[in-house]
Amino acid sequence: MSKEPRQHYRNFRTVTYIPAAITQRGTRTQIERDLAFLEKYVGLDKVYLETFRGDTFASKEKVLLWKSILEDHGVEVSGGFTTVMPDIPGNGDEKRQRLFGTLCYSNEAMRRKIKEVSEFTAGIFDEVILDDFYFTNCTCEDCIRKKGKRTWKEFRRDLMVDASKNLIVGPAKKVNPNVKMIVKFPNWRESFALAGYRPGEEKDIFDKVYTGTETRMAAFQDQHLPGYLSYSLMRWMENAAPGRNGGGWLDTYQCWSTDRYLEQAYLTVLSRGREVMLFQWSDLIGNKFTAPLGIQLHKLDEYLSKAGKPVGVPCYIPFASSGENHVEMRLGMQGIPIEPTPYFPENAKTVLLTESSLEDKDIFAKIRGQLLSGRDVVVTSGFVQKAPADLWHEYSELFYTGRKITADRYWITDDRAGYIDGAEPVLFPDMQHGNNASWALLDGGSGDYHCALFTKSPYGPGRLFTLSIPENPDDLSRMPEETLDPVKKVMNVNGLYVTGRNVSLFQYDDGTFVLYRYVTDPIHDVCVTVHAGADAKELVSLNTNPHTGRKDIIPLREVKTSFDLEGRTEKTAQLILPPGEPAAFRLK
Repeated sequence: MSKEPRQHYRNFRTVTYIPAAITQRGTRTQIERDLAFLEKYVGLDKVYLETFRGDTFASKEKVLLWKSILEDHGVEVSGGFTTVMPDIPGNGDEKRQRLFGTLCYSNEAMRRKIKEVSEFTAGIFDEVILDDFYFTNCTCEDCIRKKGKRTWKEFRRDLMVDASKNLIVGPAKKVNPNVKMIVKFPNWRESFALAGYRPGEEKDIFDKVYTGTETRMAAFQDQHLPGYLSYSLMRWMENAAPGRNGGGWLDTYQCWSTDRYLEQAYLTVLSRGREVMLFQWSDLIGNKFTAPLGIQLHKLDEYLSKAGKPVGVPCYIPFASSGENHVEMRLGMQGIPIEPTPYFPENAKTVLLTESSLEDKDIFAKIRGQLLSGRDVVVTSGFVQKAPADLWHEYSELFYTGRKITADRYWITDDRAGYIDGAEPVLFPDMQHGNNASWALLDGGSGDYHCALFTKSPYGPGRLFTLSIPENPDDLSRMPEETLDPVKKVMNVNGLYVTGRNVSLFQYDDGTFVLYRYVTDPIHDVCVTVHAGADAKELVSLNTNPHTGRKDIIPLREVKTSFDLEGRTEKTAQLILPPGEPAAFRLK
């Protein structure tokens, strides 16, 4: 008799995926041996058992064998399939340049095949997930003809909405009215619309969504994925489909250090992912990553049991948008808590807009409403460069000269100690403003020339800030750490911010927060300064001190700061952070 499904952690479930080739060759001995390994080191609550991928269509006999064994051990079992397949003989597929084996949804033979797969899988399971090859890049003659005068974005949107309704979800629910269908979106959000992924539409066709949180080694793969993506894409997807984001999906590939692998899991969990999907079953068996993952997940589970809902500065990234891709994630890696959303945050105290925000044709009306309500808007230099000049200059006279400027010297305006010389050179777009029409809060330059890097332009009762992004966005990590403090004094939640390089701040609505120092060269402990409001009293560590067995209490001291011509009182504390180890606190 099957055991009741279990849950090893209080705040999330640990799950894995079993590709069709492994499903097909599984034996009872191997399944039970591998399961014992996973149970020992990380704990397994659920699996997604794949029926189809590429040239493998698992037999019903094998699928039911896995399902029976796993359920007998208290593991919940759902289904899955991947929409890739080899050429179909006699189908003319040799003429189709299908990258990664993804389907041509203009082709009737492929449409029939994937409909059959969806029906088969739904006939066995009450929950089914699609792995993240559910897109199309086909430009065959059939697709060109059917596209007509539409753009590729428009054509692929229409094509995939049709496939979702009529090949995947509709047929599955006809076979099994109780089935819940899940579409997993990959980690390359900025290119969704180019390849047919349309979360704005598909979130309402499918019952749930799922999120790719693999970041791997950014310097050595084409996707340019900052580590913060494992957190921020989860939050964007949660805001896109509230309550229906099933979890985050990470893998072992191009993770050449244990820390790089674990970072993906940390940030997925800290985003409040309901499931942590560890792709895939056989990759975890005997892997050096698995045991430390189990240790760290238990620590994070303890933190989250004492924390509330994630909060951050809203960043408006509309559906089907692209531009300055991942720049908000780069800011997140330098201590600004980001809460990305595909919907404009009408009542937010501060909103961040990037070049992607210009996808919304009404964005300037929304900026006007935000400013006339006495709120703040922060725009990036990329937004300014691509914005229509006549609309932009209603709110600020600042402009891009078209030149680039190297900064190795900075000045934090109105701070007597704010002169920084001899910094690593960083290349910025040359943004200029009218003297005394706007006010620069941070300047950077070289020799006898500089430009504004963070500028305030008043409008009605509101404030418009422009933030200059380095030409290489990762150079935000090379700027002297205190140069971003003026930005953080504007872009924060409840007055909390942190001075430190390559440190993320994850905040929750109950005063709990987690600091994470990324594992970057040079690898050593760093000292960071936590800044809180004048009414803050102390920090209580949620980490148990291994020497005392107690939670450390860290006092805050009062300091006066000068910023934006306004003096303010803050409370600060200095902390030592080791790389690769989340540190959790509660602010009292």
